[in-house]
Amino acid sequence: MRRDIFEPEHDEFRATARSYFETVCVPHADEWEERGYVDREAWLEAGKLGLLGWEMPEEYGGAGMKDFRLNAIVDEEYWLTGTVGIGLGVQNDILAGYFAELTTEEQKKRWLPGYVAGELITAIAMSEPGAGSDLANIKTSARRDGSDYIVNGSKTFISNGLLADLVVVVCRTDPDADKPHKGISLLVVETGMEGFSRGRKLDKIGQKSADTAELIFEDVRVPAENLIGEENRGFYHLMRNLPAERLGIAVHAVASARRAVELSVQYARDRKAFGQPIGTFQTNRHALAAMQTEVDVMQSHVDKCIMAVNAGELTADEAAGAKWWATETQWRIIDRCLQLHGGYGYVNEYEIARLWRDARVQRIYGGTNEIMLDIIGKGMGF
Repeated sequence: MRRDIFEPEHDEFRATARSYFETVCVPHADEWEERGYVDREAWLEAGKLGLLGWEMPEEYGGAGMKDFRLNAIVDEEYWLTGTVGIGLGVQNDILAGYFAELTTEEQKKRWLPGYVAGELITAIAMSEPGAGSDLANIKTSARRDGSDYIVNGSKTFISNGLLADLVVVVCRTDPDADKPHKGISLLVVETGMEGFSRGRKLDKIGQKSADTAELIFEDVRVPAENLIGEENRGFYHLMRNLPAERLGIAVHAVASARRAVELSVQYARDRKAFGQPIGTFQTNRHALAAMQTEVDVMQSHVDKCIMAVNAGELTADEAAGAKWWATETQWRIIDRCLQLHGGYGYVNEYEIARLWRDARVQRIYGGTNEIMLDIIGKGMGF
């Protein structure tokens, strides 16, 4: 089904993204999966090609252009080329809003040129060992001491955790606030700050080459100049930016499911049983037809959400709905595609096995799908 949300300049951008992933990333897929993180050189090349930070002002290397269609193109080509691991989506989908809209001019001068160039890799540290979806009750503290904050605590499940140079840390700056969510702030902790260390690189079921780590803060002295946004307004900043993250996850879900269907169609043409391609058997033909239709329907809905976020109209409820529906559908499709591959689907050297492993977390991160349904239900007045 033809998509009508893109202009010619988007097609040119897509060609750049596809070439980048095919030539810079795909050849290293096996190496990165085994090692558990990607090469920093791949980030630098993404920066050179304009695949990072286009939202940032032109004077700092960006294009000054907020267009989620560009985000979608990078996310889609990542999956459609068979790329693994590189967390460009963290930098583009999740953190761009924080660095473009919440930073001061002094902070922009310090951070944005490196952000756009791929020299500074970013992460956001929200989840804690005892606080995942319950962000209002985080324990990591930031106590004011003169012109600094003293940060103590730990974070877990942090994407880009090993490689990140700048970590936006969600901290409690007012332990006496009348409501827990009112005492939260966002501080940028930089690599090399004394007391900041990386814990374990987490051994995950899937997304092996995406570095996910524990972060530890022991009396880390962070200058007050590294506060982004307003003190004690961090929870509201998070709520404003989380819809873009959730839409990004939905985009990933559609592209991943589309890749799985493409691989399965090819496999069903090539694999023979009882003297004929397995795709000619009615049960398989019907399954492929149904999945192709579901991907097209999913794509149409997510495309509508992309244009809504560009127009400033996508609500938190709608973003939660897109994340919930797309990731649930993604999982069902990829699981069926693996089944169609038979025993080969369970062998790691087949891409469908990796897609299946990598897809499972989609219903967990960015807010679990149970939380997504709760957001939607509350929006309905319940």
